[in-house]
Amino acid sequence: MFKHLLLPTDGSDLSNDALKKGIAFAREAGAKLTFIHVMPEYVAAAFAEFPSGGQVAFADFMKATEDTAKSILGSAEAGARAASVTCDSVAIRHQQPWKAIIEVAGERQCDLIFMASHGRRGLSAVVLGSETHKVLTHSKIPVLVFR
Repeated sequence: MFKHLLLPTDGSDLSNDALKKGIAFAREAGAKLTFIHVMPEYVAAAFAEFPSGGQVAFADFMKATEDTAKSILGSAEAGARAASVTCDSVAIRHQQPWKAIIEVAGERQCDLIFMASHGRRGLSAVVLGSETHKVLTHSKIPVLVFR
């Protein structure tokens, strides 16, 4: 039924659990996987004392987030390969991860987004928001939520 799954991952324990289940799901379905890690955008300090310090902070931030993405996606790809599931991965910078997830799903012609949810309720859900909820609300393709 599903031929190409998009699986967002942030490296958290919950995301890693969903990753394992998503790989197993893709294997059973005979589907391809695309992993996505959304890196945060750099936000410069508004009142930096030393402009050159901001450049160093920017370079460090960019390298650290790229290294993190490489590690997270490398681990995801290794898990898929070990399960004999065809995969690729995308690391992208975006201020709104939910939008990046939906955009990449469309660009890659995925027919299912398989993602984790922290299951926040009440005030914490309102204050913290939920990338999963936003994907569910705005996605035109099916979303399978793992909790």
